[in-house]
Amino acid sequence: MDEGDTPLLPDCLVYQIFLSLGPADVLAAGLVCRQWQAVSRDEFLWREQFYRYYRVARDVPRHPAATSWYEEFRRLYDTVPCVEVQTLREHTDQVLHLSFSHSGYQFASCSKDCTVKIWKNDLHISLLHSADMRPYNWSYTQFSQFNQDDSLLLASGVFLGPHNASSGEIAVISLDNFTLLSRVRNKPYDVFGCWLTETNLISGNLHRIGDITSCSVLWLNNAFQDIESENVNVVKRLFKIQNLNASTIRTVMVADCSRFDSPDLLLDAGASPGRVFDLGGDVEDEDEDEDEAAGPAPLGAKKGCQRPLYGQMQPQLAERALETKVAELLARGRTKPPECGAASALDKLLIFTTGCLTYSPHQIGIKHILPHQMTTAGPVLGEGRGSDAFFDALDHVIDVRGHIVGMGLSPDHRYLYVNSRAWPSGSVVADPMQPPPIAEEIDLLVFDLKTMREVKRALRAHRAYTPNDECFFIFLDVSRDFVASGAEDRHGYIWDRHYNICLAKLRHQDVVNSVVFSPQEQELLLTASDDATIKAWRSPRTVRIHEARRPRSFFSWFAGQRR
Repeated sequence: MDEGDTPLLPDCLVYQIFLSLGPADVLAAGLVCRQWQAVSRDEFLWREQFYRYYRVARDVPRHPAATSWYEEFRRLYDTVPCVEVQTLREHTDQVLHLSFSHSGYQFASCSKDCTVKIWKNDLHISLLHSADMRPYNWSYTQFSQFNQDDSLLLASGVFLGPHNASSGEIAVISLDNFTLLSRVRNKPYDVFGCWLTETNLISGNLHRIGDITSCSVLWLNNAFQDIESENVNVVKRLFKIQNLNASTIRTVMVADCSRFDSPDLLLDAGASPGRVFDLGGDVEDEDEDEDEAAGPAPLGAKKGCQRPLYGQMQPQLAERALETKVAELLARGRTKPPECGAASALDKLLIFTTGCLTYSPHQIGIKHILPHQMTTAGPVLGEGRGSDAFFDALDHVIDVRGHIVGMGLSPDHRYLYVNSRAWPSGSVVADPMQPPPIAEEIDLLVFDLKTMREVKRALRAHRAYTPNDECFFIFLDVSRDFVASGAEDRHGYIWDRHYNICLAKLRHQDVVNSVVFSPQEQELLLTASDDATIKAWRSPRTVRIHEARRPRSFFSWFAGQRR
């Protein structure tokens, strides 16, 4: 400015100069004078800074809830939980899983040290209770979930049975006094289990039918195992599903359809249609160009089950293919069709990993749970067992053509995020006991459960190195704006859900197995690792608020930072 407060440089020239600066320098320059401050807040300037700094594709529009480009830049920089604030070392072995209560006041952790620990989430996190499961013959704990009113905790682990045969078991722990209320067998152990209602949980069982053929039975269990009436079941069969080619049902979770109509973020808004996945329908509705060598499919059969012709196989492989063929033919007349068409707001979706080509989980199965199925009330167990002769058809099948190593639901339950390690393009599974090799790069896929379409492009950055026969679960979590995942490269990762960009890498000393956002505060993230620690991460904004009596402005803080 000259002595009369007249700008020495026109705004357009200052604007061009600011375009050549980075965001921190622009903010610093904006503190010089009123003219530069006004130019430093220009919307077109911050639009350019946004796309350039975050490397977002130019055809991706601004977040629909954003009020300005400057505020959107600030949101991604200032509200991502990327600052380590606390490290918890109370576990003595690998920490496998984390889960938050719905209120956000507590969280639970599971570990190879065979304990379930319950923590108080405050400004400084502290341990409330540690439950040792070794007296119950558990080998380790692997998964936990709070019920809807946060009064009960479901804890899942590996149980050592007779002759050292390992299956799973689910324990229900009261959060009022931390007593063990009930235990439920769970097979295989990586079914994990989940809550369907506040007092009813889902477990699994596996029955072998042949060498590579089996059936999975999903049970609805009452969390309180005391019997109040002879007409009230402690357990009730929910679904019985046929497994082919050594596949099994694993990793069950429940999505609530009533949340679909008010999603927190419409990921497919304005996007071109993605892949559409099959609704389990009649054979006549299937495409005519399906592989004829596989023969007619059973009602509601899983698609994508393509196998070589018998004449091309070795004798052992031919026997397995014949067993699968016979199992498919026998199931044709013994499979009940779905009880409903499209999902209603009263339904819930049971989601799980499965397969049809090999034992590695490469498909996502979905079953509608109708309102009358959400309770154990009804005839006592054993009545009406004529239905046991039937399998239940899947309502939807999503084939990801890779090994699924993680799944998570968005807070509105509309979007399913899936960690998958892809098979090589064009790979054919000749032997169900020898799945294709899997990629080290993990694809984070997104599916809309309302339309059954894949939306967005896959998120990438994280990696895994374990071969497919030793592959383990890497848990992910989704908040309103972000999605986070563990990885085997000693980092946790955070992406923005709208822009599909990786925003932060969170370092550990070993594999990161699980991540979880606080459901009440997405600027708090917890990570769990094989290094036996749990780390708490907060956003730069909340760190400033907690550390300073009077928070500094974003301008002065950002101007002194370099990522």
